[in-house]
Amino acid sequence: MTTLTNRPNTALIVVDVQNDVVQRGHERDAVVANVVSLVERARSEQIPVVWVQHSDEDLAKGSDGWQIVPELAPSDTEPLIDKNYGDSFEDTTLESVLSDLGVGRLVVVGAQTDACIRSTLHGAITRGYDATLVGDAHTTDDQSEWGAPPPGQVIAHTNLYWKYQSAPGRKGGTVETKDVDFGNSS
Repeated sequence: MTTLTNRPNTALIVVDVQNDVVQRGHERDAVVANVVSLVERARSEQIPVVWVQHSDEDLAKGSDGWQIVPELAPSDTEPLIDKNYGDSFEDTTLESVLSDLGVGRLVVVGAQTDACIRSTLHGAITRGYDATLVGDAHTTDDQSEWGAPPPGQVIAHTNLYWKYQSAPGRKGGTVETKDVDFGNSS
């Protein structure tokens, strides 16, 4: 359904599953376990896995906190996108990597729900991609001391509104890990 021509393929996009990013994430271990299972499934089905890794003044590139969590290991053949902004497309090579892979549909997992996940989902659909969020494979920290809802509510709200997200010729959607279909329809 994507509006991108000649892009029949799907990719799993793993956003910021880094030590310091998910350290205090809501249900961190369950979320990381779901991401691990999706990476394994994608690889077994020959679906591209694209890794996104954030760095900024609080998360120094190359630091222990910047590293991908030990439960996950990108293979040498899988693209790794360095980013400095919430939207994984903004000022990165993600678009050219996806174009080279013929990808028009994204399955998105990772962190933080209310920052990089939302920004990446919106960035994807704006750029013509179909973008499916895996509802039990993203997490966020507790920001309630600054007025945000508790993290479980942030995650639930994001899952709810993305389930019905669409744009002309494009669609979003939310599924659980067990229901992910890497085929051409979400």
